[in-house]
Amino acid sequence: MARKHEQAISRIIIQNIEHIPYPTTNVVPIPNEIDVEELNKVDKRNTMNDLTGSEWLPETKSFFYQKGLGSTHPHAKIERHHPAPYSFQDIARLVTFFTKSGQRVLDPFGGVGSTAKACALHGRICTSIELEKRWHDLSLERLETEVSIGASLNHEFINADCIPTLSGMESNRFDFIVTSPPYWAILNKRADHKVKVRVEQNLSTNYSDSQKDLGNIETYEMFLDVLVNDVFLQCARVLKAQKYMCIVVSDFRHKSEFISFHSDLIQRLNNLSIDSSSKLSLQGVKALIQNHKSLLPYGYPFAYVENIHHQYILVFRKVKVKSKKDSDGI
Repeated sequence: MARKHEQAISRIIIQNIEHIPYPTTNVVPIPNEIDVEELNKVDKRNTMNDLTGSEWLPETKSFFYQKGLGSTHPHAKIERHHPAPYSFQDIARLVTFFTKSGQRVLDPFGGVGSTAKACALHGRICTSIELEKRWHDLSLERLETEVSIGASLNHEFINADCIPTLSGMESNRFDFIVTSPPYWAILNKRADHKVKVRVEQNLSTNYSDSQKDLGNIETYEMFLDVLVNDVFLQCARVLKAQKYMCIVVSDFRHKSEFISFHSDLIQRLNNLSIDSSSKLSLQGVKALIQNHKSLLPYGYPFAYVENIHHQYILVFRKVKVKSKKDSDGI
């Protein structure tokens, strides 16, 4: 009896799965039964990552909660110097899902090395490009102090403008790209409570004063043009075929206007032609929930002004463009 019970609970039965009522391509058929034991193994057909089935499935949720070390943690000292760092733990989830051990990852806006640290801790090789020398230097220091002495030597740190750097790179070089670009001029706006606190603590409130800094571009439309055509299109070119690019962004307010940055990027990047044989294709959008942030009384008691407590992770894939012969079914 016990044996039968064990066999019963060792299988998950997926019932009432309807067939998709329209033609699709690249859809993996869902089996009627999934063996639990198989979910605890790395599938031999898995060329994407080193995850078991049970590790893979939770990562396909359309959201996850941001995870950080906390401001008082010893390893948060370097990170907090940057005005807009992102958590290496969040990036690690993306790195481990979209790559296998030993593969190459690019971050064109390297900042203080969150992507590099995630790669160092999980056996990937990072190329981190950072315009501002102080952030570049801190990213090297970060790996040496927070990972291990000599850790930075296993990765490529480039202190330069990412635009000419990317254009000089060979095509199809990287297995994964993940980054968080400047949110235009959000760090140059009139000082609010958060900015005043950083000023009091003698911490930077913007990326840089460089004219090459995308955060210093005069208009939002010009900023989008440069970000899409000079940065992300080049990123797509240096990405290997069928591989992924994740872009971490947030919407924001500019004066009285709400800027839907994530949707503007999607509109410009989805189905963007890379070359005659490939394009970028949107695969999904994850919400990165920032439940730890403090509520501030924006607009109170006169108008609705949103406390933005989430970011978006835009997941793109470099896919093959169908030829006319393929489209005609020849």
